[in-house]
Amino acid sequence: MAVAKVYSAQNDINNSSVIEIESDLSRGLFSFAIVGLPDKAVAEAKDRVSAAIKNSGFDSPKSGNKKVVISLAPADIKKEGPSFDLPIALSYLLSSGEIKFDPKYKMFLGELALNGDVRKVKGVLPSVILAKKKGFREIFVPKENANEASLVDDIKVFGVNNLKEIINHFRENNSEFKKEILPWQREELNTVFDEAENDFAYIKGQNIAKRALEIAAAGGHNVLFYGPPGTGKTMLAKAFITILPDLYYEEMLDTTSIHSVAGILDGDKISKAPFRSPHHTSSHVAIVGGGVNLRPGEITLAHNGVLFLDEFPEFDRRVIESLREPLEEGKISVSRAKGTAVFPAKITLLAAMNPCPCGNYGSLKNCTCSAITIGRYQRKISGPILDRIDLIVPVEELKRKELSEEKKEISSKIIKEKIENARKFQKERFKKLGLKYSLNKDIKPKHIKEGSLIDEKAFKLLLDSTEKLSLSTRTFHRMIRVARTIADLENSEKITPSHILEALQFRGKISG
Repeated sequence: MAVAKVYSAQNDINNSSVIEIESDLSRGLFSFAIVGLPDKAVAEAKDRVSAAIKNSGFDSPKSGNKKVVISLAPADIKKEGPSFDLPIALSYLLSSGEIKFDPKYKMFLGELALNGDVRKVKGVLPSVILAKKKGFREIFVPKENANEASLVDDIKVFGVNNLKEIINHFRENNSEFKKEILPWQREELNTVFDEAENDFAYIKGQNIAKRALEIAAAGGHNVLFYGPPGTGKTMLAKAFITILPDLYYEEMLDTTSIHSVAGILDGDKISKAPFRSPHHTSSHVAIVGGGVNLRPGEITLAHNGVLFLDEFPEFDRRVIESLREPLEEGKISVSRAKGTAVFPAKITLLAAMNPCPCGNYGSLKNCTCSAITIGRYQRKISGPILDRIDLIVPVEELKRKELSEEKKEISSKIIKEKIENARKFQKERFKKLGLKYSLNKDIKPKHIKEGSLIDEKAFKLLLDSTEKLSLSTRTFHRMIRVARTIADLENSEKITPSHILEALQFRGKISG
């Protein structure tokens, strides 16, 4: 009996780690120990693994007098989840001499059922990305996770049904051997989103709001809608996702990894921008992230997509103020007693609010709120947060004539094509200037004038407007970014005064 080692991975949104699983068998009274900072699910693996080995036709670790020690290294990293079952079983069988293979460039993931079946686990994609980065050539995963794992190129992915199948794959001259497990071929993968019912063509009127969303989608800008209840704010927000371009390959891997680790991946991949819409009663931890084991919140789950906050002022004050970092930096830091985690949070914020608590201030209906109540309600959205929102858009009630009009609205497909062209125009401009940005919203102040190609008249107009409207320096920079996006939608090399004027149109104050 010798020490045997196989490889697996501990998943984390930021830092996944390769885990070495070593087995040592020695004579003595029976004991089965798993060491290396395992959580409850990992500690219970000894019973699942023992039953799975027995029911796959091999001697159970519990069948004789021997001491079994399974070590998960590095010992200072907490091991969580049932994905270590499969590598623990293979490590034990290698140590006992019942199978032989070279595990050097192979990684294993999978939960074992008592009959030896390999069950689906979460967080497979970041493990495959890690395996490729660390030089592994093959990775064995549950068959249900094989499509997800196959998103990564240049590494062989094997989908496994059960423990017996993988053992037969490694054993030579086995009478039960039929054929080896073949590397998984990437299939047409599933995406989950029904765009048909949210098309822009179904939204009557609201041309200013639609234009704002078009600009937001092209440059990745944040939007705040305000207006009475029932004017279409939520409908506009849901339609926004239908005009966003599909994610790039790197964005798709990044987003899918986050959802896989969080255990909420619906389908095999996320190729379209995620849309997260938490309720206003959601807790601070649910939105921001945290908890005992520092899990990501809704802000991180919206990474590379949209975070829609309806009834914006009704959210907890801490939640609203916590948006400062992600809206400015594209990440969010969560500090707790057990440590600090920095989660990705490159989001487009869509927020919607009423002008007052009853919602009728400035509308055709009578408002029952006092001036003090209205002021207190509107002040729930602080100045620093409003500074980080590029487009503040009124959504007014439609008139009877507009509702009955048989006017054909522009479809999401046409708007999406326009946005894709604008993003292509941005990308080419950044490349020409040697700037490493993907969207106009990412341009840093030091590159704003160089990357924007703004003409002198437009720049002077913005300076004058900044003074007259008492805009902050941050808002000044954001107006240039928005104007740059408007220019991109027109394929204009330079920002002109008309682009500045349109950008300033969306900096109105919240009122009825």
